[in-house]
Amino acid sequence: MRFVLSSRGEIKVTERRVEIDPDATIGGLVRQLKEDSTRLLRNEFKLAKVEIGENIKAGAWGVLWLALAFGVGVIALVAVTIALASGIGKLANGNMWVGAIAAGVLEIGLGGWLVYLGMQTFGKPSYTLGESREELVSTKGWIERQRGG
Repeated sequence: MRFVLSSRGEIKVTERRVEIDPDATIGGLVRQLKEDSTRLLRNEFKLAKVEIGENIKAGAWGVLWLALAFGVGVIALVAVTIALASGIGKLANGNMWVGAIAAGVLEIGLGGWLVYLGMQTFGKPSYTLGESREELVSTKGWIERQRGG
């Protein structure tokens, strides 16, 4: 099997027939094994390069969409803040400053609550160094038992 990279960036797989020579020597077989191994490594490196390029391209598109979503989110939050401040200001007999302060206090409270939730989520480690060491000792013991030592 042979991997060929086309001009359009596609990978094509071609098949190569294996010829069996009944008069082959050990030296010839070793030489052929070396050549086949070298070819296999070259093809694996080519394939890895293509896959890395595709992964980088996919990652770049992901970052682009994430940045776009962030920008749209910021604009939406500004619009909601203005609408909230205006609505509260109208309820306060046209005192827009009251609406702006109330909207600010609400957003600060919401931000504090989100920070609290984040600290709760990331505050507890999923594993500790001590647990990792215990697991390594356990694994070492298992390996020794498997070896019979």
